[in-house]
Amino acid sequence: MKYPVNEVFETIQGEGVFTGVPAIFVRLQGCPVGCAWCDTKQTWELLPANKVSPEQVIRVDGSIGRWAEHTPQSLIAAFEAKGFTARHLVITGGEPCLYDLVDLTRALHAAGYQTQIETSGTFEVHCADETWVTVSPKINMKGGYKVLTQALERANEIKHPIATEKHLDELDALLAPIDLSDKTICLQPISQKPRATALAMRVCIARNWRLSIQTHKYLDID
Repeated sequence: MKYPVNEVFETIQGEGVFTGVPAIFVRLQGCPVGCAWCDTKQTWELLPANKVSPEQVIRVDGSIGRWAEHTPQSLIAAFEAKGFTARHLVITGGEPCLYDLVDLTRALHAAGYQTQIETSGTFEVHCADETWVTVSPKINMKGGYKVLTQALERANEIKHPIATEKHLDELDALLAPIDLSDKTICLQPISQKPRATALAMRVCIARNWRLSIQTHKYLDID
C-alpha cells in the first residue's frame, strides 16, 4: 500500500507518554477535521498539484503542503539512507487514520521499529496490535466529525488539550462509557498558558493522571 507522506524527520518526541524519546516522525497528508488551532494546516488538502517525488519529503520542510507516495518499504529504505538512528516511529498528520495503517505498522515492527499513532479519534484506527495509539480527542471541530468509540477503546493513551473547565467536562462526557483501566490519560495545557497549566496540574494530581507539556516548543524543535 502507498501512503501520502508530507514530511519525514528525526527529532525528540515532545509530548505525551514518550516525551524525551528519540523518534522518527512520518507526517501523512490529508485531514478534514478542521481544528482552529492546528499548526499543520498545510496537511489538510491532498492536492494533485502538490505531489512530488518520494525523496522530496525526507528531511525536507513540509510546511508548503507538498506530498509524495511512499510504501512501507520505501520509507524504511529512506530511514536507512539518511542514517536515522531512532527506533521509535510516530505516524501523525494530518489525520493518519484516514488510511489503513496495518501494512505500514506491521512492516515497521518487522524492521525493528516501535510504532505510535497520533490521531484525533474521528476515524477508525486500523494498525498492528503492538502499535501504541495516542488519541487526542477533537470535539466539535469545524469538520463536524464525532470522536469514535472504536478509536477511544483502541487507544493506549488519551491526550487531551485543556484550557478551561469546559474542556474537562467535554472529556469526562466522552470517556464516561469507556473502560479506562488500561489507558494513560494525559492533560495538555493549551499554548502553555499559566491558567491552563494550573488547571491541568490540579486535575492530574486529583485524578492521578499525567501532565503532558509540549516540551518541543520550549526547546524550539520540530
